Amino acid sequence: MRKIPLGADEILFVKGKAGVLAIAKVGTQREFLVETPEKEIFLFASPEDLIVASGFYASLNASDSKSSNNSSENGGNSGESEVKKRAAENALLRGLKCVIFMLRELNSPLIVLPKGHPATKRLRTVVSVGKRIVLSCEITPGTHPEQHLLCSPSEFNGVEILAYKGGVLFKGLSDAVSLERVSLN
Repeated sequence: MRKIPLGADEILFVKGKAGVLAIAKVGTQREFLVETPEKEIFLFASPEDLIVASGFYASLNASDSKSSNNSSENGGNSGESEVKKRAAENALLRGLKCVIFMLRELNSPLIVLPKGHPATKRLRTVVSVGKRIVLSCEITPGTHPEQHLLCSPSEFNGVEILAYKGGVLFKGLSDAVSLERVSLN
C-alpha cells in the first residue's frame, strides 16, 4: 500500500510506460450526472471523493515506433524519438488535466457509451468518480456506468485507488511508476 497526500487544489499524475492516471479530489459536496444510453444517473460525491482519469498512449505509440524504426534504419537519431515521446506525454497530461477541470468546474456529465460503439476504440481518456476505484485492462473503455471500475493500461490492471481525508491510497501499485503532484490552477 502507498499513501500519497493530495490537497483539494492538486492533481496527482501516476505515469507508466503505456499511460497515465490523473487523480484529483472532488473538492466540494456535489452531484455528477452519469449519462447512459438507457437513463440518467445522479452520483453524489463528497469533497474527499476522487476523480480518476485514465489516459492511454496506445494510438501515439504505434506511429512513434514506426517513425523510430524508420529513423534507425536511415541512420536517424533516437533523440528525435525521445522528443516525440515527451511531446505525447505532455499532450496527454494537459488532456487529463482538462478532463478533470471539465468535471469539477464546468459540471460536464460522465458519458457512458453502449457496448460495441465504434468510439470505444478511439477513446484516449476515460474517467470515474468515487471513494474507491478499481482499474482494469479487461473492460471496454467508456462502456461502464459503474463508477468503481475504470479501464486502464495493462500496467495498472488490478490497482485499487481509495480516497482518504487529505490523500489517496493505492493498493497494488508498482514501484516502477513515477508520481507527480501539480496545482490544478
